[in-house]
Order: sequence, then C-alpha cells, then structure tokens
Amino acid sequence: MRRIEVRRLGLVPYGEALGLQQALADDRRHGRVGDVLLLLEHPHVITLGARSDAARSNVIATPERLRELGVELVETGRGGDVTYHGPGQLVAYPIFDLRPDRQDVHRYVRDLEEVMIRVSAAFGIQAGRLPGLTGTWVVADKIGAIGVRISRWITSHGFAYNVNTRLEYFNLIVPCGIRDHGVTSLAKLLGRELPMVEVEDAVVKGFGDVFEAEVFQAELAQG
Repeated sequence: MRRIEVRRLGLVPYGEALGLQQALADDRRHGRVGDVLLLLEHPHVITLGARSDAARSNVIATPERLRELGVELVETGRGGDVTYHGPGQLVAYPIFDLRPDRQDVHRYVRDLEEVMIRVSAAFGIQAGRLPGLTGTWVVADKIGAIGVRISRWITSHGFAYNVNTRLEYFNLIVPCGIRDHGVTSLAKLLGRELPMVEVEDAVVKGFGDVFEAEVFQAELAQG
C-alpha cells in the first residue's frame, strides 16, 4: 500500500515552498524519502505557468498596483496559466512517485479534482467538473485550481483550494485564462469562515481515500 507523509507548514512564502518542492522531488527520485504531501498557505502571490508569456497576458493589474497591494509575481515550472494564491487558500503540493501503478497524467489530474470534490462534500457543498476544463467547480464557479509538474513520474506543484480566500484578489488576473467563469470559496458558499485545520483534515482523508494510501503525520523536530 502507498504511504503518504503529511507535512502541515502554515504560511510559507512561495519561493521558499518552491525550493522545498524541488529538494523533495529530488529526494523522492533518489529514494531518500517516500511520498510527501505538503499542506500550506502562501502570502499574496500571482504565479505564471510554464507558458509564462501567455499567462502574463492574463495579469490585468499593473506592476504598480501589484506592488501597492504587496502581491508578488512569480514564474513557475508548473502547467496551467495564471493563478492567485493568498492567505485563506489551502495549497496542496503532492511530491509523489506515480510508479509503478499510476503512470497516467490525466488520471492524476482527475484524482486531484476528486480529492477537492470530496473535501467540498465533507462541508455540504456539491462540487464537480466542467467538460473541457481542469479544476473543481461549484456550478460555474471554480473553487479549486490545478497546476502540476510531472518529471520522470515524480509530481510537484498541485492544487489550490479556496477556503477563506479573499476573492477580490482574483480581480487582478483572468484566473487560469478563463474569462467566462467566476471563482468561489467555502466561506462564500457557507456564509462563514472555516478553521483551516478542519479543511486540512478533510484533504488528508481525501488523499488517503483517492490514492488508496495510508496517510501519516510528519514528526516535527523539537527545539
């Protein structure tokens, strides 16, 4: 059975989290660690996918406005277009080896969507998929975005799920380059903010169920 080590990291700057992912992906590739799931939040940041020129065209706000709001702009190596991360949004970065039994990129993306669908259901929200579009949706509004990188079947990046996210920050961009759909969050749909730890717990359970894995909490060093 697959085993997934969960690390709950709290608020982590995007660049720091990117470096951690790259180090863990290298460790996973060389067998120094097993599958690891990072759960965290980012300070305000807009990230551009691998096709950064196209993604940059979907940033509406001027550089001056981004500086005024304290929003960083970062190019990444993941798939997808442009997206926003910020406090109140739960980000999941699975550093998994999909070998030997899950070597299917489309299946992996569908599995990440399924985790978010199950998390939404745990809070009474019916989420699903929209034909031809990636991510998890409630009616026509996106609640969870996906952008992944898979190198020699080692995964990095992952999904961003809107919990208590300040949705007005999405007005700085055309989210994922999609102009005719909106964004939503658990807090907006339920009319109240949620303790992030409860949503993290639901995500951990979702990964265990969808990936048919034993999930365990990382032991944090004392000192």
